[in-house]
Amino acid sequence: MFTSQGQYLSLHDSDGKILGVFIDSELWNRCKQDILPILKKAAAPEPVIPQPEPMRDWESLLEYWDFTYPPSYELSCEQCGASTSDWRADEPRKFWLTAANLGGLTAFQCLSCQARIIKRHFKKHASVECRPFIEKE
Repeated sequence: MFTSQGQYLSLHDSDGKILGVFIDSELWNRCKQDILPILKKAAAPEPVIPQPEPMRDWESLLEYWDFTYPPSYELSCEQCGASTSDWRADEPRKFWLTAANLGGLTAFQCLSCQARIIKRHFKKHASVECRPFIEKE
């Protein structure tokens, strides 16, 4: 494969986009101590730090609650099946409050699959919608 020692070979697709790099064993043995920490760091996903929950907005919704039914803390994710009887009390948390307003709209993120659960509170009923997570490019 290699014509001389200390070589590397980069592979490209038909559009010229790099697919990977092959390094001969001698070159790898000389540089792996320097390269491995860089590769491990690059391959590790960055931790997702969620925004603080808008608990003041949630508390305002509860304070001015005038719907004909009591507040429900039950949530479930149609995408991955995660569920809870009280999203506030789970340890570790399964759902994260992302939005709440006085109009009765609440939104949550499933911490298992990142799906968005939207609860719309109307005067006599609530509707729940679960949207799958779509990664932005």
